[in-house]
Amino acid sequence: MKPYVLTLSDSQAVLETVGGKGMSLAKMINADLPVPDGFHITTEAYRHFIETNGLQTRILAALKDVDTTLPVSLETASTSISRFFADSAMPDEIANAIKGAYLTLDTSRLTLPVAVRSSATAEDLPEASFAGQQETFLNIRGEQALLEAVKKCWASLWTARAIAYRIKNNIDQNTVALAVVVQEMVNAEAAGILFTANPINGHRDKMVIN
Repeated sequence: MKPYVLTLSDSQAVLETVGGKGMSLAKMINADLPVPDGFHITTEAYRHFIETNGLQTRILAALKDVDTTLPVSLETASTSISRFFADSAMPDEIANAIKGAYLTLDTSRLTLPVAVRSSATAEDLPEASFAGQQETFLNIRGEQALLEAVKKCWASLWTARAIAYRIKNNIDQNTVALAVVVQEMVNAEAAGILFTANPINGHRDKMVIN
């Protein structure tokens, strides 16, 4: 059986198991760059949650009448799917794996604050950038709050903007899955992003720091 949880640096942390963001973090750690500690919740956990709760058929049915020229149809589908996730139970085997990984971070049991970050398999690809399409939840404290945030993160695979973007880029809605990265919160004095290509024109002879 494939694992539901991996350490951030695990050799199995590839696109198919931990999504684009998770894979990039694993590469950074293995390059000895400083990365806040945490763990991956794999796409296997997402798929098991979906299968256990019988959600895939209901999700595809909710998407059947979506028309990207009608924003209200996207919002209607997204709201319905979000409700499916909220009303579904987290399988014990996934919940226990997540709790165990959280405990390795929160050894003092003082409800360590963590960031719960989406990491999709269709993310940060050469032909499509999914930055900002799915959700991140900050300052999550305690096991129960963490489990609820993971469900919300999974549900955010089906935001109106994410659904529309996949349709625009001809990505099969039936094949996507979402991993989750859980990391310790860091009290940052500064934050930013380095684009290794000019984000305006795509030229690779310039780097842009925001």
